[in-house]
Amino acid sequence: MENKFLISLTKKYESPLYVYDAEKIISQYNRLINAFSSVKKLKINYAVKALSNISILKIFKSLNAGLDTVSVQEVQLGLKAGFAPHDIIFTPNGVSLEEIEQAMGLGVQINIDNLSILEQFGQKYPKVPVCIRMNPHIMAGGNSKISVGHIDSKFGISIHQLPLIHRVVKNTGMLINGIHMHTGSDIYDIDAFIRATEILFDSARDLQDLEYIDFGSGFKVSYKEGDVETDIEELGIKLSKKFNDYIKSTGKDLTLMFEPGKFLVSEAGKLLTSVNVVKQTTSTVFASVDSGLNHLIRPMFYDAYHHIENISNPGGKERFYTVVGYICETDTFGSNRQINEIKEGDVLCINNAGAYAFSMASNYNSRYRPAEVLVYQGKDYLIRERETIEDLVYKQVEVDIDL
Repeated sequence: MENKFLISLTKKYESPLYVYDAEKIISQYNRLINAFSSVKKLKINYAVKALSNISILKIFKSLNAGLDTVSVQEVQLGLKAGFAPHDIIFTPNGVSLEEIEQAMGLGVQINIDNLSILEQFGQKYPKVPVCIRMNPHIMAGGNSKISVGHIDSKFGISIHQLPLIHRVVKNTGMLINGIHMHTGSDIYDIDAFIRATEILFDSARDLQDLEYIDFGSGFKVSYKEGDVETDIEELGIKLSKKFNDYIKSTGKDLTLMFEPGKFLVSEAGKLLTSVNVVKQTTSTVFASVDSGLNHLIRPMFYDAYHHIENISNPGGKERFYTVVGYICETDTFGSNRQINEIKEGDVLCINNAGAYAFSMASNYNSRYRPAEVLVYQGKDYLIRERETIEDLVYKQVEVDIDL
């Protein structure tokens, strides 16, 4: 998308504004499909938590993807977007048996990540197919905030507890039709990831009713020029061979599954924000914009890097700026960045804002969440209206207390 077009969108829909490139989403999906083309049965389940707008979900439905959901509400969004229940996997963490029963009632695939709930569910519903989430205790990349496969993670059942899983399955007679792992985000060590898959293969051998193996996701994308990213094509070659060899050696007709989120939508998204003021201090030049951690929390929450461009003055002389938001907190998008000269009123583009961006947005400081726009073949579509004061008070109940 060209700078002039992006700027025109901010004039049409106001700033700040989330913009998503549908063609980039489609190309990322096809790239993953092509990388594993030698696998007979492959299913990609989009991780709804990355970006949950129904119009985005409909793109994945048109691509014949499934959905990976972590809450009953995400399940309901998937159903509203037109997905069949059997194309939705429910992979929560730390939820009650009651929420799992609610999801079961909607007809979706259940994925359980702890022994307590596994045993309770097996005793009550032994005939309902269940997937088991394992923790392989392997980190394939990322920091401790985004890696979930390490030994201290709250996610999954420890691989060392496999004998307990078999005991629960035997005692309850429950039906285990899937096995799953997710090592976390920003996988760049493919060999470490392959070692984790080998653990999953070994764990799957004694599960007689298995229909699929879900290897999670967490594929790293590039956030700046020269950045390290997951080599999907290399992973496709190595894992496809191991999977096909496993199928041949066991005689099991299994589906290989992934649940990518960031890989599919991160690079497709941009947050466009206007500069309110350029503020010179004794040591820093701040560019303060009409957005903040309420719209994009990743830089403050994860120390995440997002490349920032001045699309109003792409040819201007580069200077060092610290780009900050308008929230009454330390609220920094990027420190001491070389950016083409910024003036008040310029539009900045924050890249890689498709995943865990709007979906983690809030109304902190009583600020409105921005509009969302989808672009396909040069045409823009409003897929979420900008909030108003009515949205902020919609569910509030005014009470007059006699003090």
